Amino acid sequence: PLLLDYFLITEFVIGGFDTVQRPLAVGVVLLIMYILVMTANFANIYFIILDKRLHQPMYLFICNLAFVDMLYCTSSCPTMIGVLVVGCKTISYVPCIFQMFVFHLCGIMETFAIAVMAFDRFIAIGSPLRYRSILTNFRCVLITVLLWMVACAVLSIIPVTILPLPLCQSTLKYVFCDYPAIVRASCVDPNPYFNTISVISFFIIFVTFGFICFSYLKIVIVVVKMSSMSDKKKVFNTCFSHLIVIVCYYAPRFILIVLTRIGVVLSLEERHGLVVGAILGPSLVNPFIYCLRTKEIRNKVSSDTKSYSI
Repeated sequence: PLLLDYFLITEFVIGGFDTVQRPLAVGVVLLIMYILVMTANFANIYFIILDKRLHQPMYLFICNLAFVDMLYCTSSCPTMIGVLVVGCKTISYVPCIFQMFVFHLCGIMETFAIAVMAFDRFIAIGSPLRYRSILTNFRCVLITVLLWMVACAVLSIIPVTILPLPLCQSTLKYVFCDYPAIVRASCVDPNPYFNTISVISFFIIFVTFGFICFSYLKIVIVVVKMSSMSDKKKVFNTCFSHLIVIVCYYAPRFILIVLTRIGVVLSLEERHGLVVGAILGPSLVNPFIYCLRTKEIRNKVSSDTKSYSI
């Protein structure tokens, strides 16, 4: 019977928004935010690729982060917008599995991208004279490719564990296809699967966050030894944008972890709100932070705007 149910379910119904009282209004807000995310991140990538002066390690890492943000939102937002605005609640099995894999892959890559940018700042401040010899453009691209490969290898556990599962429900209680949604739609006890993925998630989050903290601890040590206030101010300006990105990404995840650990039971609506905020918040803030805080990109935007106006 389980195998029969498994083969009968060829598509899912997204049921996470069934209790939303004004779905169209929520959908329009999500659509506007999604358009802003895509436009702002694409603009950052466009300006960096177009200007050869910006072909430097830090900007290559910014490009990678922008690409991850665009892919991260695209793996989830169109489905949510389709449900809320158009009323299209169904998604086929294969696209659902693909969406789930891409979503969690981008979640891992977001942590990797932020961590490697902390490493970039550490090298730039700790060894400024050797920075260009340590972090060449080729090495930055190589590091980025390796991180994508590692993320894909880690995520291989998802299709390995998900694909054999017999499915008993066609309605997903969540707002798009992710790992918990598919597991809860299966006929098995979800707890062992949740425990496995929780261990992996905690390991990735705390290892990358620990690496970021270690990098900034070394930066603080370097700054304390500086005698010039102007040099200290330059370091602060260099790191401030990245610190905002770190807070925007890790804050909602740590809040979710802490609430779960202390026994607070979140409703599905509260969980959905935190998840959507964790996706759209950093992806929307990141490009504007780097565009407004990074002098080279800001000058490029300003010069291009003036040329078009003329």
